[in-house]
Amino acid sequence: MSPSSSSTSSSPSNNTNTSASILRIHNIASHMASVAPTSFPADQVPQAPEDPLFFLMRTYRADESPNKVDLGIGAYRDDDAKPWVLPVVKKSTYDSAPPASADEVLRSDPNLNHEYLPIAGLASFTSKAAELILGSDSPALAEERTTSFQTISGTGAVHLGAAFLAKFYRGNRTVYLPDPTWANHKQIFGNVGIPSATYPYFDKSTKGLDFEGMKAALSAAPEASIILLHPCAHNPTGVDPTLDQWKELADLVKQKKHFPFFDCAYQGFASGDLDKDAAAIRYFVAQGFEMLIAQSFAKNFGLYGERAGCFHAVTAPHADATSTIGRISSQLAIVQRSEISNPPIYGARVASTVLNDVALFSEWTENLKTMSGRIIAMRKDLREKLEALGTPGTWNHITDQIGMFSYTGLSEEQVLKLRSDAHIYMTKNGRISMAGLNTKNVNYVAKAFDKVNGNNTNQGYFGSNGRYKAIFSKYPSKPYREIIATKLDGFSNRRSTFEERKASILTAVEAEPDRVSPLSIFSNGVKSRFGFKTSTESSSLSNSETGTDSTSGSGNNSVEAKLKNINCFLL
Repeated sequence: MSPSSSSTSSSPSNNTNTSASILRIHNIASHMASVAPTSFPADQVPQAPEDPLFFLMRTYRADESPNKVDLGIGAYRDDDAKPWVLPVVKKSTYDSAPPASADEVLRSDPNLNHEYLPIAGLASFTSKAAELILGSDSPALAEERTTSFQTISGTGAVHLGAAFLAKFYRGNRTVYLPDPTWANHKQIFGNVGIPSATYPYFDKSTKGLDFEGMKAALSAAPEASIILLHPCAHNPTGVDPTLDQWKELADLVKQKKHFPFFDCAYQGFASGDLDKDAAAIRYFVAQGFEMLIAQSFAKNFGLYGERAGCFHAVTAPHADATSTIGRISSQLAIVQRSEISNPPIYGARVASTVLNDVALFSEWTENLKTMSGRIIAMRKDLREKLEALGTPGTWNHITDQIGMFSYTGLSEEQVLKLRSDAHIYMTKNGRISMAGLNTKNVNYVAKAFDKVNGNNTNQGYFGSNGRYKAIFSKYPSKPYREIIATKLDGFSNRRSTFEERKASILTAVEAEPDRVSPLSIFSNGVKSRFGFKTSTESSSLSNSETGTDSTSGSGNNSVEAKLKNINCFLL
């Protein structure tokens, strides 16, 4: 018998199976490689730019300069550049000592819970919000032709109104926005499919309202267009129509059968007067308009992160008005349910606590005056400092405008230079938040504005020897009295009149036979305002510079000769 033999080679069938398996694996791998790793490739979902305002906030926070100034964010700051929690928001509604915070008040309420709010929100909040914006004696409230929904601040209110219009409005489905307007307006309406157009609003030449351009555009707009209006403290310009102009606009809107949509983010914050800031809306309601209103409580209550807002629909007075507003309300509830189900509760509870308590409401109005008053004071101070520096251009628009923001007229190039050189942050269109100014930084900001506007004779904060030395060199033959008097006349701060200041200088010079210091001439207020100091070096200007013979008797005894010993520098 021959020995059995074994073979290490595979059978033909095994080789075939192995090859087939490898082929299948290759096919699967090839197929997998051809499948896109995402359903959202770059050509379908391109990288979106970062929101400009939030980019500005992030850049400011990363800046390590001790001199940095935030004029971008639209949030109130106190004189120490800190967020200000309104005292009334902290105050207790109970007779406890010490007073509890609003949070403690709410949490100590035995009936407090964390249940869902109704779809329309907290009724004790929305009802008082409607009275606040429309007036407690509003005919629309008395005739029950309004409906109110609590929203995610003013942004949510604008969105709810836009979504309702997109679904139901049968007029000209284009919203006309002021040029410029809040950056989010166009995006909110665009996201629900409502195209936007613009009407002229800001006149760059006057830095005021382009009222004629506004009227012309609204007259030319197709009948029954949606017109978005800022009732007070227009964002971003701070320019508002007068009440007479609002009345003229109401006539025009009614004639063209346009549909008004008011976005009110600054009631009480603009002027400090809740009724004055709501006057435009109340006038339109009194004229029988059907309208929508977005209302924010972020600024006037300081509830920025709590997102407390309200949306109001008002229908025109007619026999079936109550039924009409009922139908509108039912559809708004469906839109709200599909998007947020029901609104958040805490911010609404805080506002409701204040709005429903007589004493707290009174205190809140005082808090509003504190905020608006500080901003008005900063407007005045910035304007005075710019004019005192002789900054090119006119600056009356700073005080003519109102509310949180001011449209400075600075170009994008100037804005970026301020950011890089002086660490001052604002939006590229030159809008500044007046709340970012305070008594500690307004002088720095004014001098930075002065420099970026090309006033090279004033070296100001940015160094060097100041105006007077340059002027003395440029006009060596002019008497010092004329030079100083002329320069003082250029200052716009009228703490004292020009004649008073000139007389003060001349009197002091005549009275002092020796070296006269400007510090002895000016009052502390004027010294602080204009920044005068005296050189410690004995450095009277040469005869050639002054054109005066100091050896002559008349020269020595004249005012001009004595002023030769003054060495004025502007800090």
